[in-house]
Amino acid sequence: MQTAANDNLPRLMAPKEAALATSLSRPLLALMSDAGEFPKPVRLGERRIAYVRNEVDAWIDGRIAARAA
Repeated sequence: MQTAANDNLPRLMAPKEAALATSLSRPLLALMSDAGEFPKPVRLGERRIAYVRNEVDAWIDGRIAARAA
């Protein structure tokens, strides 16, 4: 997914936002991440994680591209 350099979106996205973007549940994203099938989250604190937006967008793009094959 190409985005403008000045799109003003934060570089990180909360698990809830990643779940909405992928239409997958937060627990499934965590399981897929542990299995190496989804980008690893960034630990922000003891009980807080976030996903790198560009990595999630690239994962979505990859899934879209794979359906054409």
